[in-house]
Amino acid sequence: MLRAAAAATLAVALSTAALAQSVKYGDDTGDYPGDGECDDRRFFGTAMATTLTWSAVGRDATDCRALHAAGRVELWDMEAARAATSCGAVKWGDDSSEYANDGTCDDPRFEGIGAADLLYSEDSGRDASDCRRLCEYGLIFLRDY
Repeated sequence: MLRAAAAATLAVALSTAALAQSVKYGDDTGDYPGDGECDDRRFFGTAMATTLTWSAVGRDATDCRALHAAGRVELWDMEAARAATSCGAVKWGDDSSEYANDGTCDDPRFEGIGAADLLYSEDSGRDASDCRRLCEYGLIFLRDY
């Protein structure tokens, strides 16, 4: 029994290590490497930076790798997110963002081709009209599904 439990623990550890090795984290050439937050918008979770840009993708490797290994961020799966996002179930909020009604979704809860290039945490739930429309057309989906 003890041997089976040890084998199961080893299998989980090895599969976690294999997953971590398959992620292309990139390098640390971004603006904020080593600050304890993951700036790469391919990830989601509790240790994400409050501002996300496309230019930071693959440029905060040390932070993202460590936080991913610790289970504080996860690499999101675009196809699974798209399939899991039900636009009718989203609490959209209002249009109080400075960037509301500009044709892109500025809400950092969302990702996809219709998401703004620069996402700020304070715009969460504050660009309802743009985000709702883009979600209904399948151009954005929830990051943390």
